[in-house]
Amino acid sequence: MQAYRLQPQKRLGQNFLCDRNTRDRIIRAANLTHEDPVLEIGGGLGTLTGALAALAAQVTTVEIDRHLEPVLRTTTARLPNVTLVFADFLRLDLPALLDTAFGDRPGVVVASIPYYITTPIVERLLQQKARLRQIVLLVQKEFAQRAVASAGSEARGALSLFVQYHTHAEIAGFVPRTVFLPAPEVDSAILVLTPVVPGTVPVRNEERLFHVIRAAFGQRRKTLLNALIRAPASFGLGIGMEDRARALRILAHARIDGNRRGETLSLEEFARLADAFEEVAGE
Repeated sequence: MQAYRLQPQKRLGQNFLCDRNTRDRIIRAANLTHEDPVLEIGGGLGTLTGALAALAAQVTTVEIDRHLEPVLRTTTARLPNVTLVFADFLRLDLPALLDTAFGDRPGVVVASIPYYITTPIVERLLQQKARLRQIVLLVQKEFAQRAVASAGSEARGALSLFVQYHTHAEIAGFVPRTVFLPAPEVDSAILVLTPVVPGTVPVRNEERLFHVIRAAFGQRRKTLLNALIRAPASFGLGIGMEDRARALRILAHARIDGNRRGETLSLEEFARLADAFEEVAGE
């Protein structure tokens, strides 16, 4: 950083990883083979890039900060299997990027990403999950704990169920804030997501499943019954305050007590509830 007169950009949430042990833990979690194509989001100073290139068939690194281009080009100059893309990942045509980065093979995503854009990045990636063998993310500890939170946990929310429907999620380890420059205000975790197609539980209507989940957590302190009948019309559930009896019928059909709260339900129970909307509508 001194050599290139670089300063971390606070507006981009830059905290550069500067610990070999943590880098190696991330690489081990990715479980790469020499046939794997890799997409790296956030090249930074190239801390991960070189290590990925040593193990993978091809590495495509996306970096938003053009100020980092000189150092990234220098650190990857002798790595013929690295391609640098200087762009905002959230604005890229992701299917086209994956066509170039992966070809017709499933690939691996490895990223140390700014905390403030973790959710939209995960959402974008999971839209293309059929093309991904694995996703390894260095994220805020709290985000990782929410992603793996089980039923009944205070950390459980709509994000938990979204991630757990689309992937098998696990935390490969925690990372102290002291391994970054500058040090962030929170600790991090290595989150490993293994995509599952179509999803980890069977459900008739995936869109309806997530509408039900959003309704259940949109008014977290309410019982499931009240959360469903008070859900905004935009959720598309088709029930309201005047449809209490119908809501009770749907809950009974799903064999779920309407006095429970959303965070106590398993993903399988939410899938049953989503299916019950379809089944009761057909009665």
